[in-house]
Amino acid sequence: MIFSQPLDPAQRNDRVTAEAWDLAFALVDGPTHESDIASLRENVPRQEAGRCASKVLTLSRANRSTRMFDSVCNALAAGNQPDIEALKKVGYIHRTTAVYGNGKCGSADYERLCVHGAFARPFAAQMFTVFMVRHFSLAQVEHIAASQAPDTAVTLNPAIKRYIGIGNATGLGMAPFLINHPALIDRWITARETAIARVVEYGDFTPEALDRVRSLLARAQRHLDETFVDDNEHSTRNERTIAELGDIDRWINGGKTAYNSSWAELQSLLAQNYSMETQELFNSILIECYPSLVDWLEDYMAAAEEWATSPQSSLEELCRTIETNYNWALAYDFEAPGEQRYFWFRSENKEEPRLGERGVDLGENFEMPLDVARAVRRCYDAAKAFLAKQPDARLVDFMLTAPEHRWAVQRVQTMARTPYGEIRANLIGDGFRPIDLLRCKLSFFGASKFDPRSDRWVRITLFQGAPLIEDLYSGEAAGIDWFLPEAPKLGSIA
Repeated sequence: MIFSQPLDPAQRNDRVTAEAWDLAFALVDGPTHESDIASLRENVPRQEAGRCASKVLTLSRANRSTRMFDSVCNALAAGNQPDIEALKKVGYIHRTTAVYGNGKCGSADYERLCVHGAFARPFAAQMFTVFMVRHFSLAQVEHIAASQAPDTAVTLNPAIKRYIGIGNATGLGMAPFLINHPALIDRWITARETAIARVVEYGDFTPEALDRVRSLLARAQRHLDETFVDDNEHSTRNERTIAELGDIDRWINGGKTAYNSSWAELQSLLAQNYSMETQELFNSILIECYPSLVDWLEDYMAAAEEWATSPQSSLEELCRTIETNYNWALAYDFEAPGEQRYFWFRSENKEEPRLGERGVDLGENFEMPLDVARAVRRCYDAAKAFLAKQPDARLVDFMLTAPEHRWAVQRVQTMARTPYGEIRANLIGDGFRPIDLLRCKLSFFGASKFDPRSDRWVRITLFQGAPLIEDLYSGEAAGIDWFLPEAPKLGSIA
């Protein structure tokens, strides 16, 4: 259910604090009656200020990318296709912000989605919502163009239409999700690492496979070359990756026997010579080449976040677990300058996570418990001091005396069994860059064209190059390869 309205340009922004949007929409489960539509019309455009019935699975909003929307609309109204070069720089005509669900604003609880046949996988409902809004944005711009100039307007060429994705602006609100859902993140990273390992171990290393990889290496270079960002650091990364992908292609084409006997050998070359960006992009290319080896992993991406504590275990065992599995946290000296520079808190107006500077910004007394490394370090130091007095102490003895460490104890005992659940960094220190966490999570949603606006928020493109709804109905979708999409060639556009 999508509600579109004219919006004063002064009200249009990407911040979660906005109170009006070009589009507001909800994914609704089951039949909708007139009374449902009236309630949705009243509440959905208000977003957080409204309240929805539990049949609402997701709630979201989007704004036009004004210049791009108007440019596409005016071109179609004049009987022309939009400017491909301009589309390369943006890639969408609408941009979403938050996509809410899981009980927020009265929407359906996560437990309902878990048993929903279509949306049982994590974030499936949210991603379907974004896909449908992309479809609406394309239908809307064609409709407005036809309304403005019914005698001359044309519809979008299908190739250009597929190239238009849906934008998204994501800020600090996403970062705490990774910290508060470590079991889920462990499952996601495990799935990806398993996929890479299976491809390297079982993927056929044949001339045909090498040709496919070389084709995707070239496409990746073109895709990155068509990614326009203002951030100098990210732009430099992209340029370096383009150059390094070219090197890899030349190695493969040159038949260097030292590294052309297996994917593992080629990976060894990358690890020795190329940046992490290039290594991980190459891993994604490998995964793309062997769907039969990896696609089944998407059914194992869900996880229950349950904290487990063994109060009868020895306190000495807890310390050994920290020394073994959290040695990265013990490596930080939190008394050193800058290691406690920031603190996390929730804004009063929107209850959204924010990052404040300690001693400078207000709100330190409302600090959120996202400082995993510091919490574990403090728990460890307190436990060792307790053991000095009671060498045979059980965990329950320590927790009764020092209940402030309960969160750290639960986290250590739960996550010590997982290889990838914890972000091994000081999330309140000087060197922390939230943008790295945002990129990690967004990459699992198929995000591309990362455009950092600062180290705290980023714009991305979703579903660029993806099949259209009409492609799904016609059966053409199966033949559309939209991994690392690139702009349509001008010569192929009628």
